[in-house]
Amino acid sequence: MVSSLRQHYERITAAQAAADAGDQVMQGDAYHLMQAQLWEDYRRLKSVQSVERKVEIKREILPNYAEYIDGVLDAGRGAEDEVLMRVMLWRIDVGDITGALPIARYAMQHQLDPGEQFQRSTAAILAEESADQALALGDDDDSMLDALVEINELIDGRDMHDQIRAKLHKSLGNGHRARGDMPDALTHYQRAFELNDRAGVKKDIERIEKALKKQAEEPSQSEQPEPQTNTSPQG
Repeated sequence: MVSSLRQHYERITAAQAAADAGDQVMQGDAYHLMQAQLWEDYRRLKSVQSVERKVEIKREILPNYAEYIDGVLDAGRGAEDEVLMRVMLWRIDVGDITGALPIARYAMQHQLDPGEQFQRSTAAILAEESADQALALGDDDDSMLDALVEINELIDGRDMHDQIRAKLHKSLGNGHRARGDMPDALTHYQRAFELNDRAGVKKDIERIEKALKKQAEEPSQSEQPEPQTNTSPQG
């Protein structure tokens, strides 16, 4: 188990490396040590075929990067960082979207490039990978909704394929519906359909529109006529 003193040292050296790098490319011993660890872990993951087992390994190794990541986020000024971007993706891969958000905020603020190996922009990675994780949970799970809402705000105005953004809106629709926010769910489902008519939300739209229409047609309790009070004198 890593001692608290060692953790503190890793965080401080990472912060110093990030500060020294400015907005260029990460350098320094702290970064190169983490980069070497990243390559070793990446080779280990590549040797495994089972997706389930890959997720288990990522959960096992992610704590090894925690102090480095915290140090970079504390003092970084936007240096390109392969380790940082890979850890962000791995956190999403294991379903820890909330844990990926601090890196996502930093990456979007400084417009970091995820690297050629990803073949997508940082915004597209955040949208698609997070949506995939949320959609895999099913329609009745809202545990990722708050994180998805923030991701949708972070990527606002960024260019990406419509199909990717549609997938994110579908996952937002699912989350709002699970939470009982039907008007918000409908808005996101409709946006998903506008972006991609094959997003698989048509029936969701129809069901919610029908439910909201029925709700609107039912008189509220306040609109019910007041019961008549018998004011005739008692015999």
